[in-house]
Amino acid sequence: MDKCKTDEFKKIAYRIRKHIIEGTFNAGSGHPGGSLSCTDILTVLYFHSMNIDPKNPKAPDRDRFVLSKGHCAPALYGTLAERGFFPKEEIVKLRRIDSYLEGHPCMKSVPGVDMSTGSLAQGFSASVGMALAGKIDKKDYHVYTILGDGELEEGQVWEAAMAAAHFKLNNLIAFVDHNGMQIDGYITEVMSPEPVVGKFKAFGWNVINIDGHDYEQIIDAIEQGKMQKDKPTMIVAETIKGKGVSFMEGQVGWHGKAPDKEQRDKAIAELDEFLAGLEVE
Repeated sequence: MDKCKTDEFKKIAYRIRKHIIEGTFNAGSGHPGGSLSCTDILTVLYFHSMNIDPKNPKAPDRDRFVLSKGHCAPALYGTLAERGFFPKEEIVKLRRIDSYLEGHPCMKSVPGVDMSTGSLAQGFSASVGMALAGKIDKKDYHVYTILGDGELEEGQVWEAAMAAAHFKLNNLIAFVDHNGMQIDGYITEVMSPEPVVGKFKAFGWNVINIDGHDYEQIIDAIEQGKMQKDKPTMIVAETIKGKGVSFMEGQVGWHGKAPDKEQRDKAIAELDEFLAGLEVE
């Protein structure tokens, strides 16, 4: 991939990261850590790989996306706003009683949201159902979904994984945001789902392990998934919790805590500095 394209993705991703910080700060609650870690994946999906139209968010032949780890709605909202599904000014209203940007995505009120999520593992099951429906209806759209690695501790994930492989849903491409942390600590200490790659292979999936912050690797993995003939694809993306904000990176405590004014200012300053560096280049 040429440097200009990579830099463009970086600019978009860091603007989305600013939305995540602004949204959670203004709400006084939310989940910045895991939102920041999956931002680069969302950037590639919405600005490169998915067949979508912000002016027609319910187009029957569109690709579908399900944020199974629904608590990371700030990342999805920031992405949808940058892509033009709703005004960016709405982000600061996150979680307010008079806003449609609820703490978890709602398909009835947020343009561009294909499935209401929040209860872990249910979004993954819904994505399997969407993909199966596409097969039954003889449609050629793809269904994409992102799971958290802590979410893999839910038994329902593995029922859905088994069904997707059984029905040969090659139109389903999923990601595990593998940042190694959940609200109570490291996933290996809370209830280890490892080996993640080996488990999905055993369940009959095409599995690709990548750096979840490398745009070229993300794109290549999606393209490999699209070429599959008889298997769903799971992309296990190695990511950093809190990616892009120095004092949040790799810190379990930022799973579900909003920044205060001082922390917000510091985070925005860091993100602005990064963006300014890209403009100079």
